Amino acid sequence: MQKLKVIVGIPAFNEEKNIAILITKLKKIADEIVVCNDGSTDLTSKIAEDLGATTINHEKNLGYGAAIRSIFLKSKELNGDILVTFDADGQHRIEDVNKVISPIMSGESDLVIGSRFLDKSEKEIPQYRKVGIKIITKVTNATIKKQLTDSQSGFRAYSKKVLNELNPSELGMGISTEILIKASAKNFRISEVPIKITYNGDTSTHNPISHGSSVLLSTIKYTSIEHPLKFYGIPSMIFFAIGLFFVYFSTQYYAEIGRLNTNLTLVAAGTMLIAVVLFITSVLLYSLISVVREKN
Repeated sequence: MQKLKVIVGIPAFNEEKNIAILITKLKKIADEIVVCNDGSTDLTSKIAEDLGATTINHEKNLGYGAAIRSIFLKSKELNGDILVTFDADGQHRIEDVNKVISPIMSGESDLVIGSRFLDKSEKEIPQYRKVGIKIITKVTNATIKKQLTDSQSGFRAYSKKVLNELNPSELGMGISTEILIKASAKNFRISEVPIKITYNGDTSTHNPISHGSSVLLSTIKYTSIEHPLKFYGIPSMIFFAIGLFFVYFSTQYYAEIGRLNTNLTLVAAGTMLIAVVLFITSVLLYSLISVVREKN
C-alpha cells in the first residue's frame, strides 16, 4: 500500500512563543509542515523557516479564512494526500493528529473534524464560547446532511479529493462553516473524532460577538446559495399563507361594511408581494446555480 503524504497546515499570527515547539513535534509525524504567517509582526515567520517549514507570508493580517485558503492552495501545490489544519496557540495535542487522519487513511471519510464535544474537553472551553459554538453548530446542522457536535473546530483533516474539489473563499472565521456547507453539497463523507484540548486562558484574539456574527452571516449566505429553494421558498410559503389570511379578512370586511379596510388591504398586498418576490428569487437562484454547476 502506497504511503499517503500528510501535510500539517498551521495558520499563525504572532505565535513566536508556540510555533517552534509545534513544528519540532509535528515534523515527527507529518511529511511536511506548512505555516501561513498571516501578517505577524513578531518572529513567527523566521522561526518557521529556520525549522524547515514551508512558509507562506501574508504582508498584512488578512484573517483566519485567508490563511486557510493559502494553506489549501499550497497543499495542492505540494501534492498532499491529506491536509491537517492545526491551531498555533497550543490548545491541540500532537498525538491527536493520528486520530483525525485515521478515518481518511482507512477510506471511511473525506473530511474529519476533531470535536471538543465528544470528550471531556468540553469542560475546558470558556462558557461563553461553548454556548456560541453550540448555537453556530445547530445552525450549520440545519444546512448540511450531517449532524455535528463541533462545526467550528479548527483541528481537521481533509482528503486529497476535498482539497482538489473545494475552493473556499471566506477571509474570516466563517470559512469553517463555508467548507462544511460546500463539502456536504458535494456529498463528501464528513465525520468527527474526539480530541482533547488545553486552554491556557482564552487564546482567541477575536471579539466573540464579531466572531459569532461573522460565522452566522457566512452560514446564512452559503445556505442561500446551496439551498435557494429551501432558504427562500419556505419563507415565501409562510408569507403567502399570511397574505391569504389577510386577504380573507379584507374581503370579509368589504362584504360586511361595503368598503375596503386600508390597513388590512395594505398588509395583504404587502405580504403577498413579499411572497411572490421570494418565490421568484428562489426559482431564479436555483436555475442559475444549476447552470453554473453543470458548466463546472
